[in-house]
Amino acid sequence: MATSRPSPRLIRAAPALSGAALLLALAMLLAVSVGAFALTPSEVFRGLAERGDPVTARIVHDLRLPRVLVGALVGANLAIAGALLQGVTRNPLGDPHILGFSAGAGLFAVIAIDVLPAAPTAIVTPAAFVGSLVSAAVVYALAWRGGITPVRFALAGVAVAALFTALSTAVLATSDRFTQSVLSFLAGGLYGSGWDEVGHIWPYTLVAGVAAILMADTLNVLALGDDVARSLGMRVERVRLALAVIAALLTGSAVAVAGLLAFVGLMVPHVARLAVGGDYRAVVPLSALLGALLLVLADTVARTVIAPVEIPVGIVTAVLGAPALLLLIRTRT
Repeated sequence: MATSRPSPRLIRAAPALSGAALLLALAMLLAVSVGAFALTPSEVFRGLAERGDPVTARIVHDLRLPRVLVGALVGANLAIAGALLQGVTRNPLGDPHILGFSAGAGLFAVIAIDVLPAAPTAIVTPAAFVGSLVSAAVVYALAWRGGITPVRFALAGVAVAALFTALSTAVLATSDRFTQSVLSFLAGGLYGSGWDEVGHIWPYTLVAGVAAILMADTLNVLALGDDVARSLGMRVERVRLALAVIAALLTGSAVAVAGLLAFVGLMVPHVARLAVGGDYRAVVPLSALLGALLLVLADTVARTVIAPVEIPVGIVTAVLGAPALLLLIRTRT
């Protein structure tokens, strides 16, 4: 039996993937090193091994490392979700924030915080998961008309995003409890992230991320158009639904621990395609690495640029993402 070989395009993508992985490792080292108490790389490594100064070990192992890991996982999740949604909709503006997936997760999380303020950590995570899945189901139902077209899917997503954002605002406007916490959640941030948050998100990153990579070749077929995909035996609607569910799980887990972060899922897949072309077998893993890199660096800026005051990382991603969106609109429309 003949063995399959990696395509030349995948072989050419290897340097980009290796370079992104190296940059991510360096960014994580930098993020753990900087702060109110600056550390050298050797101190970081000793802290990771829990040798030497116990204060340094606690700063590294208990405070900075889990936050960096949460940032990397959140960035990877949002970037993969963005790549999947851009492939599903065949729309360069496909993004979990724009298409309503993040808004659904945010709405359910806001309701959970408002209704059960005494136990937000126990409720917010599953509420965000459910909200993201509900928003995906609503988008899919609204777009269905004997099948799904990319245009209807995208338009339904924009409508659902507007609706769920309005409902979140209504909850905020009528609530007198934990308003500051809810506003911080809507702005997006990693403040206070610890090992509990790592434990909440990594299983979803692993399962949904692997599923996304395994379905990357299916996305390549879907990108050829629905008629071509059907002629090759693909059940297009089922595949599109499965990819939307994966994107919803990735988005919900990210929103649950970091709030609403805009533009990560929009920007990163485009950068990945510029680096490796349109093959989703390379775009998906590279998007994961670049998304993790972006959010680790953005969070480092957010907590150090005007230290000791910390700004929400969502503000940093918005400052970076808004010009990127305008550039995308000018070059693609």
